[in-house]
Amino acid sequence: MKAGPDEVRPSFLRNVLLPAASIRFRLALLHSILLFGIAAVAIGAIYQNVSRVLDDEPMSRHAAFTELVDTPILGSSSTTQEDAAGGLQVFEEAVNSRALRQLRIYSVVALAVLFFASLVIGWYVSGLVVHPIGRITAVVRRIQGTDLSRRIGLGGPPDEFRELADTFDDMLDRLDAAFEMQRRFIQEASHELRNPLAVLRTNLDVVMDDPGSGPDDFRAASEVALRATSRMSSMVDDLLLYAHHERPDIHHDPIDLASVVTETVADFAAAAGSAGVQLRAEVAERLAVVGDPAALRRGLANLLSNSIRVSDPDSSVVVTAGHDNEKVWISVRDEGPGIDPDDIDRVFQRFWRGDLSSAREHGRSGLGLAIVRQIAEGHGGQATVRSTVGVGSTFTIWLPRYVDR
Repeated sequence: MKAGPDEVRPSFLRNVLLPAASIRFRLALLHSILLFGIAAVAIGAIYQNVSRVLDDEPMSRHAAFTELVDTPILGSSSTTQEDAAGGLQVFEEAVNSRALRQLRIYSVVALAVLFFASLVIGWYVSGLVVHPIGRITAVVRRIQGTDLSRRIGLGGPPDEFRELADTFDDMLDRLDAAFEMQRRFIQEASHELRNPLAVLRTNLDVVMDDPGSGPDDFRAASEVALRATSRMSSMVDDLLLYAHHERPDIHHDPIDLASVVTETVADFAAAAGSAGVQLRAEVAERLAVVGDPAALRRGLANLLSNSIRVSDPDSSVVVTAGHDNEKVWISVRDEGPGIDPDDIDRVFQRFWRGDLSSAREHGRSGLGLAIVRQIAEGHGGQATVRSTVGVGSTFTIWLPRYVDR
């Protein structure tokens, strides 16, 4: 179906001519057209009213004109007076015609002057209006992927442009923080992966460069390599989990957290029994939250795994889950060695592993508790810890309670 001429012209004007011009030009042109249109309507209305008044109320109808015509002139006849009245009417019409013609000329000249004046004024005013956009554009162009420290800092009154500039600054703050976190994470991950790689390569180089190396030497190097690769495999798995829980597109649905806790505790019953640890659970009913059951199960599993590992035989690990009016919580309490007060603030940091030699020996990556914190925060909650050296620790995941209205 072909578009008619009336449809093509607005589309051409909107899609070709106007986009080719700057916003400043378009604002100035729009301002000029609006002002010119209002002035044209006003002047046209004035012209029509004056023309109608002159046509509807000629001087011949005024009392002064009638009195002047009816006044007898010395030595004049009635015919002469009638000719005089007719002459005055003709003169009146000529004067009115000339006045209307002059009014038209003045109106056209006034509209032309007003149009050009409105263009100049509109150009100046629109320049003041769009000036903040130029500043925002200049700052954004100078921002690079390796340097996000620049800010617009527009200032001025709290108008729409100030709000736009502040929004850009807030976005840059978030991007800068995210990139800095990413850089730090990459540095930490590369450092943690470099150590087992260095151990692996050093042992292999020593065995390969020694002509007298026997089967026992190769076996010992193989065992070292196996432990190193086990550590790297565990770390890679945790890195994948950590990256997975950083994704913003994970879907959360209303779930009953009580069943998740009960099932996870049951899964760790065998591991606790083999370690000689008594595992107990005290779970309230109907712990409604909005979340990802797999992620919450993984977070609780990390806490249980750590608690069982640090607990001595014949000690207890107690899991409790409950709620109040606003929060749902899961706590894992152990009777392990506890955490030094100086390390409490670092427990949930990436790659923190407490006893470093023991952590490396068991192939721990130091990401387990960081994943717990990330899961909790990804569900709108938080992860906390209370610990006393020589007594034990209590790790708690706090989540918003879901209330079905």
